[in-house]
Amino acid sequence: MAHPSLESPPRPREYRAAVLTATVLALCSALLLTLVASRWHPLVALDGDVSRTTHRWAVEEHGVTHTFRILTDWFWDPLTMRLGCAAAAVWLVWRRSAWWTAVWLAVTCAVAAVVQQTLKDAVDRPRPVWRDPVDSAHYAAFPSGHAMTATVVCGLLLWLLHRFGAGRALWRTALALAVLSVAGVGLTRVWLGVHWPSDVIGGWLLGALLVALAVAAYESPWGTRARSR
Repeated sequence: MAHPSLESPPRPREYRAAVLTATVLALCSALLLTLVASRWHPLVALDGDVSRTTHRWAVEEHGVTHTFRILTDWFWDPLTMRLGCAAAAVWLVWRRSAWWTAVWLAVTCAVAAVVQQTLKDAVDRPRPVWRDPVDSAHYAAFPSGHAMTATVVCGLLLWLLHRFGAGRALWRTALALAVLSVAGVGLTRVWLGVHWPSDVIGGWLLGALLVALAVAAYESPWGTRARSR
């Protein structure tokens, strides 16, 4: 059975689903952003309790902490994720001549980086501070750039595989790696004491929101016209 081409017609059902998903994620993201920006006490207290517990474990479990630092600095680092996205864009152009799809992929990742840094500057949330830190990080805390970038890159690549008919084995492998990466990077950022748990949740929500918006744009009538030129 032939796979759908990269320039295949729009799918209205997928477009509507993406719009609905984006709406829900936007509401959840706005709510969490409001609670973080207003320093809502129950959220601050919960963040503190979880972070103190995980930091104590990080100090005690040297081997786990060292492994998590390698994973977060080399495999799940935003730069590594963006390079993977760039490689996928190059493949789309080289093997499929899908220029519009490659540009769509690259632009979405670039927009995610801008949104992430803009929100960090706007919210200006301090990172956790410890007397015995096991790692360090720069810029403000909310949202987690690692979590947001991993969600955007993994989400976009998974959707492309699904959209264009990846085989069952490839799809299951990619899905497992994506879930491991997105969940794992969030765990490492809290474990290493450089983010509050709500920073990670915010990164996941905002990353998923950008993926949903990008998919809606791709499947929209405008996106279809742009691909057909």
